[in-house]
Amino acid sequence: MFETFQFFLKDIIFVAGELLSVSVLFLMIYIIFKVLFKKIDYISFLKKYKEQSNMILKKIKRFLIYIYILIFIILMSYNGYLLYKKIGIYDNALDLASKIPSEFWIELLKGSIKIALAVVVAHYFIKIVLKILDKLQASAKAYKNISSNNETIDSFFLRLRIIVKNCTKFLVVIYVMKLMMFPEVFLSNMYVLLKIYLIISGGMLFTKAATAVVDSLEDLSKRYWYREDYVGWYNRLNNLLPLFRRCLEYVIYIWVTSLAMLQISFFAKFVPFGTAIVQIIGIFFITRVIVELLKFFVDKYMVKSENQLLNKQRQTLVPITKSILQSVVYFIAFVLMLRALNINPLPILAGAGIFGLVIGMGAQSLINDVVAGIFILFESIFLVGDYIETGSARGIVESVFLRTTKIRDPNGQLHILRNGQINGVENYSKGYTFAVVEVGVAYDSDLKHVFSVLTNVGKKIKEKNSSVLEELVVQGIKEFGESELLIRTFTKVRPGHHFNVAYELRNMIKDEFDNEGIEIPFARRVLIFKNEDEVKQDIEI
Repeated sequence: MFETFQFFLKDIIFVAGELLSVSVLFLMIYIIFKVLFKKIDYISFLKKYKEQSNMILKKIKRFLIYIYILIFIILMSYNGYLLYKKIGIYDNALDLASKIPSEFWIELLKGSIKIALAVVVAHYFIKIVLKILDKLQASAKAYKNISSNNETIDSFFLRLRIIVKNCTKFLVVIYVMKLMMFPEVFLSNMYVLLKIYLIISGGMLFTKAATAVVDSLEDLSKRYWYREDYVGWYNRLNNLLPLFRRCLEYVIYIWVTSLAMLQISFFAKFVPFGTAIVQIIGIFFITRVIVELLKFFVDKYMVKSENQLLNKQRQTLVPITKSILQSVVYFIAFVLMLRALNINPLPILAGAGIFGLVIGMGAQSLINDVVAGIFILFESIFLVGDYIETGSARGIVESVFLRTTKIRDPNGQLHILRNGQINGVENYSKGYTFAVVEVGVAYDSDLKHVFSVLTNVGKKIKEKNSSVLEELVVQGIKEFGESELLIRTFTKVRPGHHFNVAYELRNMIKDEFDNEGIEIPFARRVLIFKNEDEVKQDIEI
């Protein structure tokens, strides 16, 4: 009886060990999947698929549970069958194990030792590499006391640590699969996955490194290259740094994608498109650099001039020059982009020429505006900063383009006129202009005294205001008004300063007339009130 109980206890313990082993195996498989799916959080372009990955992980968990239940039922059914046949479960397992050759157990022991050694070596290898990376990180952050890129350096080395850990673990898994004599297909696929992971992780790492290098160069340029002579260059090129970072990131992403696609034969045929896109990004960035440099040269060498007239001409031509140069550079860039895509640009350009001819025939007003703008520019009819008057607007010219002209009137309103609709122009900024001031005096005023006071005011304003070219000239009486004599004066002033001088003259004339007792007539209203008795008498009459 005791022997039977002992025999039965062995079977129960063995069955419990089987179930425990299967449970641990499935638990480890689930943990591996969970860790792999958690790595998605470290890949920036896969973060948006986090919800989908969680859903897939739940489905994998459910599938593993179903398989576990199925294996549990199969094991219990088989063990129940053995009990029904009165065959010892433990003895049956020993009998099956005895049929396995002893060489298998020897090889299993050797493999287990190799696996254990591989795990230990991988553990200490990771530990040593992480210490080296810590020292490198500290050295990089201490280089020339640059603190602006510390965050980028920390992110770079954090990513590098993760790559070292994952790649080492991946190699250990491949080594274990090789020891377990997995089919060559599985091993080759694991190597492909490792290459793809290294390419993607290396690309992300290189992006962090490029960002850190750019930030460091920017900080060093501020410290050593930022001089007064180079302020213009620095400001122009510094504005392109965000674009440079973005273009560099796109180039790295495309290269990484292309290298990853090369590992899979089905996608290898699409790799040339990645090379073309990289060329297009490079052409686009170089184009932007050339445009900024051209604008800088135009601003530097076309605006500054001691001659005021020449300076105004250059200010007028600067926007046109920039627009033309920018259009030419972008056109060349467009042709080069087509070449990068192996597209012949000649048929497209020919079609665009025919299309432009058709548009031109239907848009004659546009051609008229452009032709008028060309004549305005090359004949210098008016320039930026001139005070002009046309049929529909009056004010200071703010800009002149091939098609339109912008005029700011004295009230601050901006008039945008088509060059073709500007028929007649009165330019107050050519050579000189006159500040005309008309002032009224009473009929009983001493005109000689009035003229003398006005002449003295003209002398004072000439000494006071550098815009006045000649002294005030009193032309005489312009008009006999109902209550005043209207006297007309004019003062020769610099172009565009007639309004300011006229305002100042009126203020000075008013002050001088008050000091000299000269009356400036103004309209009066006289009211006559009658008392109550006179009103009643008027009513009776």
